[in-house]
Amino acid sequence: MTGITNLNQFRKQKARAEKKARGDANAAKFGRTRAEKMRDAQQDQAARRHLDGHKRENAPPEGDPGT
Repeated sequence: MTGITNLNQFRKQKARAEKKARGDANAAKFGRTRAEKMRDAQQDQAARRHLDGHKRENAPPEGDPGT
């Protein structure tokens, strides 16, 4: 004969499993490691420096027709 099953424990265990599954799905969808975030920030800074290095110093004003 089987043992007695406590339905409250079963319900809580099921809720924990669902919450963990939802959390794992969110981590896969949105989560990034610290190293990935740092790498992206460094690449962004390098791209900004690269673009800033190619700016003209004495660019004409945008409203000026070229005089």
